[in-house]
Amino acid sequence: MKCISCEGRYDGDDAGTCKQCHEDHKAKVAFLTTTHPSSFSDIFLFASDDEEAAGPVPAHKAVLVSRSPVLRAMLENEMEESRSGTIKIGEVSYGALYTFVNYLYTAEVCLDKQLACDLLVMAEIYQVQHLKNYCQKFLVSNLNLDNSLLTYTFAHQHNAKPVIHAALTLIIDNMDKLTAREEYAELKEKDPQLVFEIYEAYLSKQVNEAAAKKAVAELEANMWEYQ
Repeated sequence: MKCISCEGRYDGDDAGTCKQCHEDHKAKVAFLTTTHPSSFSDIFLFASDDEEAAGPVPAHKAVLVSRSPVLRAMLENEMEESRSGTIKIGEVSYGALYTFVNYLYTAEVCLDKQLACDLLVMAEIYQVQHLKNYCQKFLVSNLNLDNSLLTYTFAHQHNAKPVIHAALTLIIDNMDKLTAREEYAELKEKDPQLVFEIYEAYLSKQVNEAAAKKAVAELEANMWEYQ
């Protein structure tokens, strides 16, 4: 059958969607159908870097507290943000903040590489796991040789495990090409621990491949003995 969402082919009798799209739809519905408390009023969010130039991003407390446990703690526990009716978000652009808030309402976003990184950071800070998962999928799907080292470094900084695994796999499969690049030399200078982890994974792969080849050779030799 053909999935009506991704248009890919799949086996099964599901109602028009493949298993992956069905799970994505279920997660989205669950994310959007959280009960909204009625006792909260409006609030304004400011991107600290652009506060004067861009102004506030308006929102509703009822939506924020139902989407993020961190924002819920801010607004339910009489912290400064709750009393003042404003939340200042540091080190983020107005555009990223606006998109983040819009996602809390709609669970929809059109990503590019920079926005995916910005939103992943915000999703991690404010514990919006549905958004973090979405950004991780985007980064994995857009991995290539040119951005693998930078993506791996970024993913490590924000505990994005699926991205770490995908980037590391790509890196160790292309070590001969990447070690000659300028960004690899920069990474050795800035974060030697990450380079150590890359080499550790690379050597582990080499050992496993050597062991597998040895096992195959021994099996073939034994087969010849019995012929």
